[in-house]
Amino acid sequence: MSKRFEDFMKHNKDEFDEVEPSADLWSKIEQNLSFQEELPKKPETKTFSLAFVLRVAASVILIMGIGFGVYLQSQKGAKQIDLAAINPEYAKQQLHYASLVETKLTELKSVAKTDPQLYKEFSAEIAKMNSTYKRLNNDLATSPNQERVLRAMIRNLQIQTEVLNQQLSVIEQFNQMKKDQKNEIKNI
Repeated sequence: MSKRFEDFMKHNKDEFDEVEPSADLWSKIEQNLSFQEELPKKPETKTFSLAFVLRVAASVILIMGIGFGVYLQSQKGAKQIDLAAINPEYAKQQLHYASLVETKLTELKSVAKTDPQLYKEFSAEIAKMNSTYKRLNNDLATSPNQERVLRAMIRNLQIQTEVLNQQLSVIEQFNQMKKDQKNEIKNI
């Protein structure tokens, strides 16, 4: 088929040369070109370097991290509940027993110097009870029966006080026994 077309073109070449475009054809083409120039040009697409994109991404992550940290801090502060609003009497008891536990823990820490193994065993027991107390304290904010949780917290502190008193008593008896043994050795 292309051979036929070529032959047709060769035989009719003169007829193609006879027809010339009109004189105003070029002026029409120029008008279209000037019309296209008047049309608003499409804005060029901007490209960003990888370093710029990474800097922007790092900035966004940093800002989000700071915002998340502030949010967590505000939530942590919001969890603190006014115990006196639940029950003023229980709040006083909780404060009393918490201060007793702190005092007894300070006394127990003095044993750490003389008998670190005994202190380690005793403090492990108190740490277990303290973790239960902290769990109760966290549950207090979401509990439907806050007064009951507060009573459980107070009971936990009472048990901690009793255990600390027993531990301190054992330490005192142990130290007394050591003194007595030293006195016996001196008397012999």
